[in-house]
Amino acid sequence: MNWEKLLSLRRFGDTHKRLRKEQDETRLGFEVDYDRVIFSSAFRSLQDKTQVIPLSKTDFVHTRLTHSLEVSVVGRSLGRLAGKKILEVHPHIKEIHGYGVNDFGAIVAAAALAHDIGNPPFGHSGEKAIGEFFTMGAGRKYCSELTEKEYQDIIDFEGNANGLKILTESREGVSGGLRLSYATLGAFMKYPKESLPKKPSKHIADKKFGAFQSERDFLIELAAELGLKQTRKGDAVSFSRHPLTYLVEAADDICYTIIDFEDGIHLGLIPEDFALEYLINLVKDNINTKKYNGMALKADRLSYLRALAISTLITDVTAVFMKNEESILSGNFESSLLDKSIYKPQVDDIIKLSVEKIYRSQEVVEKEISGYRIISDILEVFTAALVRKKEGRASNYDKLMISTLPEHYRESNNSLYNILLNTCCFVASLSDGAAVHIHNKITGKQL
Repeated sequence: MNWEKLLSLRRFGDTHKRLRKEQDETRLGFEVDYDRVIFSSAFRSLQDKTQVIPLSKTDFVHTRLTHSLEVSVVGRSLGRLAGKKILEVHPHIKEIHGYGVNDFGAIVAAAALAHDIGNPPFGHSGEKAIGEFFTMGAGRKYCSELTEKEYQDIIDFEGNANGLKILTESREGVSGGLRLSYATLGAFMKYPKESLPKKPSKHIADKKFGAFQSERDFLIELAAELGLKQTRKGDAVSFSRHPLTYLVEAADDICYTIIDFEDGIHLGLIPEDFALEYLINLVKDNINTKKYNGMALKADRLSYLRALAISTLITDVTAVFMKNEESILSGNFESSLLDKSIYKPQVDDIIKLSVEKIYRSQEVVEKEISGYRIISDILEVFTAALVRKKEGRASNYDKLMISTLPEHYRESNNSLYNILLNTCCFVASLSDGAAVHIHNKITGKQL
């Protein structure tokens, strides 16, 4: 892979090549990507989607929206720092093509801003709830009518693949979705492969999948434009990661490691003294002891340690990226950047404590249980209604339910796969509160 192709400014439907030297410096094409994501309805719905605690009413706790904004800020810093080093190693990128440090920062920031845009309500349990509806619930009956890959798309419903669908899907009168640059779309794709084969290797790009069958052809087109390396022969569509994806992933890893931990402290799930000790272990080489000891309030000390921890990890992750740039460009770097960090033991300690005290806390477990039931019931009602409409035997109740769907999701003349996938995507588009509201309507709890 080479940086000239990886930094493609092309957008869906372009008939001519976009050159960096012709860009308006007051509003770069990659900065337009950021704007388009932040003004999209899919991004706005993240304000009421779970990051750590489902349906939390506590002001301190992050939502998917605040998390995404923070990841984009960290991602911008990572992109600029790495971009500066990349241009030193490959000066022709700037001298001949005109790319600058801010281009790298803008690409990573935009991709990071969008990284959770396809996630369903109720956190990662939402993805599992959708999948289990089709493996153990009422949706299991559709298995025999789908191809192996189509069925895998649904039973392993993946927020990353749904994100690509949201960003690129054409509708009548709207071609190419948000029409982001191919560089940003490439950086967005953590797993540039289809759903099968499942986890074919230990390479981090094979951990999940990033494109439904409905976006398979676009993935191939995107990879060709960016020069991504094909990683599998035969019928399986699978490519190496865009190098900047590693920075997007690192920004996410840094934020959820440190900030989810901070949320657990604010919620009282992790004792503050205990938490401060864990953070100090991470930043002990960079801490300004005099400044830290001069802070009277524990909240201020926690805020200082959080900021220092993020800064420390940004610097180290950038060094890891540049040390392994050649391996990353060849598609052979198999782990996340944070896994190669000198601070991995301290990060692992924080994550271990977060899993024990936050992610498996009673409040989280109880609300995830509710989320499973809510998602399953909504899927059952709408998939049955749309399938019966396709077969010409919709009941009056079915017609009423379909009429409540956004127009984009009412189509029943598509293939069974598209009907089921679109219904899953509708459920995934719901905020936590909207899902509860629809469920209350369905079950007659609210008129």
